Amino acid sequence: MPLPRRNDPSDIFRHLDWPTVIIYLIMVFAGMVSIYAACYNFDNASMFADTEFSGKQLRWIGLSLILGLVILLIDARMYETYAFPIYVVVVILLAITPLVAHDIKGSRSWISFGSMSLQPAEFAKFATALALAKLFSTYHFVLNAKSLNYVKALAIIFIPIVLILLQNETGSALTFLALFLVLYREGMSGLVLFAAFFAVLIFVVAIKYTETMVMGMPTGEFVVLVMIMVVMTAMAVVYSKRMEIGRNLVIWFVGIGVVEYILDACGVPVPGLPVALGVIAVACIYVVVEAIKYHRPGLYLTVVTAVLAVVFMFSVNVAFGKLQPHQQLRIQVALGIVEDLRAAGYNVNQSKIAIGSGGFFGKGFLNGTQTKLKYVPEQHTDFIFCTIGEEEGFVGTMLVTLLFLALILRVLKLGERQPTTFGRVYAYCVASYLIFHFCINIGMVIGLCPVIGIPLPFFSYGGSSLWGFTILLFILLKIDAARKNVLSY
Repeated sequence: MPLPRRNDPSDIFRHLDWPTVIIYLIMVFAGMVSIYAACYNFDNASMFADTEFSGKQLRWIGLSLILGLVILLIDARMYETYAFPIYVVVVILLAITPLVAHDIKGSRSWISFGSMSLQPAEFAKFATALALAKLFSTYHFVLNAKSLNYVKALAIIFIPIVLILLQNETGSALTFLALFLVLYREGMSGLVLFAAFFAVLIFVVAIKYTETMVMGMPTGEFVVLVMIMVVMTAMAVVYSKRMEIGRNLVIWFVGIGVVEYILDACGVPVPGLPVALGVIAVACIYVVVEAIKYHRPGLYLTVVTAVLAVVFMFSVNVAFGKLQPHQQLRIQVALGIVEDLRAAGYNVNQSKIAIGSGGFFGKGFLNGTQTKLKYVPEQHTDFIFCTIGEEEGFVGTMLVTLLFLALILRVLKLGERQPTTFGRVYAYCVASYLIFHFCINIGMVIGLCPVIGIPLPFFSYGGSSLWGFTILLFILLKIDAARKNVLSY
């Protein structure tokens, strides 16, 4: 069992990854400055004043640095030894949060301690990362479809997701899906990620294109069925290693499609959807026959993929209808189906105006008009990036992007040089969270993603988020600093 030789503080700081620490410090203090700019109201209040959000954030930063120091002084073995107990404690905390938390904008996710409020969901990130890393570091643990290992890993990920959804915090719950990147790194088939991407694509197309009709069916269903046929053909060729199977499927799909198009152009009513489903059904039977004939088990997967994709297509509208009205509206606004500039689309529209008005070099520090006149709601929290875009322009936003890119690449480098599975998996968990938060937050601010309330790490105002990511990062720094003291028995 790998064990550190000792826990000498001077040794820890000598081996500490200082480039990561420097990037962290730059980001948190740049975030504080951005918060001050977002909330500046021309009263010349100091950036460090207790009445300013920037002053409050400075206190959170100070406490975070103390917290980071404490984490570095704790023996690295403690994080692996107590990974599961920490996870259990946080899960219990998540479970009781809806019972004791106050209702804030329909969400019960904040626990108050006097004048201070904390969001347990933010601390569930590092607890889940520790538990997942501990699971993967157990003896002979391998992701294998024939074992229960997948179930164990998915249980660790989905338990906090379910508990956070009960708090009505959809955005925070979705961040844990980023851990699927870790499962992929540790051996999960790439087909799972492909299936997830294909499902998202089906959802978007089915929801977005429903108004017009093509060949007797809604455009969304037509496009999805064509995609299913293309994917089915490609998978059949790959798994059979026989081009003639792909050729026969193409001839079948295109031939029936041309006949149906000609009939439709001639005014002959054609039941497009039943015909298309029948075409796919016949293709599935053909692929099964070929699988039996040439003993190609992979072709069965092709048929299963096609059937599940068709079922998912029909379930999209049902699932969409189960969402809350404001969630439906946000998705419709993000997809361009609805243009609600006075309500659901207001934040994003004002944010895009602010970023666009910044131009290349920006309007200058404290000179942003959109942010100073409070046109952008939540501009010091989830929409902090629009303040940077307006005042610092394209140059400022690129610098922020490069900072995140440098931090993520550094975390990945730390992960790859870990001598233990625990350290490697934990590092990839940290990187996955950072990638998800950065991409979704920026996409949300510029209108590429629905608004789901995900903060920009180290920049958005908030103690829970800052503490959560500080704990995540500094545990990794501690594990990395202790790696040279590891002995292998």
